[in-house]
Amino acid sequence: MSERVSSRSNPGSHTKDWLQTLYQEYQHRKRRTGRVVLFTQLSILIGLILLWEIAGRFKWIDVLIFSYPTKVFAQIWKDVLSGELWPHLGTTVLETAAGFLLGTLVGTLLAVLIWWSPFLSKVLDPYMVVFNSMPKVALGPIFIVLFGGGFTAIVMTTLSITVIITTLVVNSSFNEVDPNLVKVVRTFGGSRKDVFRQVILPASFPAIVSTLKVNVGMAWVGVIVGEFLVAKEGLGYLIIYGFQVFNFTLVLSSLVIIAIAATGMYQLVVYIEHRLLRER
Repeated sequence: MSERVSSRSNPGSHTKDWLQTLYQEYQHRKRRTGRVVLFTQLSILIGLILLWEIAGRFKWIDVLIFSYPTKVFAQIWKDVLSGELWPHLGTTVLETAAGFLLGTLVGTLLAVLIWWSPFLSKVLDPYMVVFNSMPKVALGPIFIVLFGGGFTAIVMTTLSITVIITTLVVNSSFNEVDPNLVKVVRTFGGSRKDVFRQVILPASFPAIVSTLKVNVGMAWVGVIVGEFLVAKEGLGYLIIYGFQVFNFTLVLSSLVIIAIAATGMYQLVVYIEHRLLRER
């Protein structure tokens, strides 16, 4: 009798238990879906590698051009043991990290400046569109003349890609913030600085963080393009060297290393994104 009275007097406990059960079921389905997705991804990857290996072994493809996985991984392992890989990998990762961080920072600051000044936004808008559509490889020789053939020219080539993309994406997120929120701050006498600090920036934070993931790919593209043009060291240089000596196994092994390094960098950015969004 007392238990029945207690349950009637505290109906909220049943609701809480029910919600907790639903949440646990949701988490279980989410983990199960994640495992299925990961298994499918790995199956596709392993299947493609096996198909490539079989095609190479049975000469279904020209192994001089396409090689096959065991030769590619043997090339990577040889370069790792000999130590030849590490200077090239370190150079490319350093250039990519510099271009990624500077591009994100400069692009975000430029987006803030454009949002702050509507006049400046109208003036720069056509120039940004034109510059974004311009092939960045064409700018490489200009950067080489200005900064010399080295680290600075490669980073500038990377910035020419990452800065504009960051500026366009972040500025677009600024302009898509609910205008009613801006009106509320304005109604209570808030300045443009208050609007940005209390409304625009918090509302755009997820978009700014997501831009990091876009910039990972853009930074790698910029660095490899720059290394194609000027580098004497780096993974892009190894690709060009492999083409010159007709060693396509070296070319493909460099591409595999780039894919692995870029994936690792992307996963690091995803981890940082989750931490930042969770802390908010």
